[in-house]
Amino acid sequence: MRDDDLDAVLAVQAQCYPAPMQEAAAVVLARLRAARPTTLVACDGAHGAVCAYVFAYPSRLGRVTALDAPFAPQPQPDTLYIHDLAVAPRAHGAGLGRRLVRRLFALARDAGLAHSALVSVQDTRRFWEGMGYEVDAQRPPCAALASYPGDALYMRRLLSDYQSR
Repeated sequence: MRDDDLDAVLAVQAQCYPAPMQEAAAVVLARLRAARPTTLVACDGAHGAVCAYVFAYPSRLGRVTALDAPFAPQPQPDTLYIHDLAVAPRAHGAGLGRRLVRRLFALARDAGLAHSALVSVQDTRRFWEGMGYEVDAQRPPCAALASYPGDALYMRRLLSDYQSR
């Protein structure tokens, strides 16, 4: 993702999330700049425009970034924390979300990270389970998790079982 993708990313965000879950442009741009190697976009062939994005960063297992809070990449990370994955409705069914996540898995493995974690929102648990995540019942809910509306779930997966294809 590049800085000049910001408007397109915000447009996808607006198509995918209700207003209370949309994050400010300044926060999104700061995240891009804090974690550029793990902040990716996908563009559709018909328009060449951004139609999906993912924000992630190196972290520690059990840490959660609150909604609308800045990223805090950790020294000595062990986890790739995926903060946001969104696919515009026009691109649903094309497999872009899965491809972006698989790319992140490869980057995380190359960086020596053992885990990936995220907060599942908007009834996406089945999607994330299909990507190998499971609800982490061992970790109690934290204040950052409570910043998400609805039934937000902290999920994690091991990366050692990921096979790149």
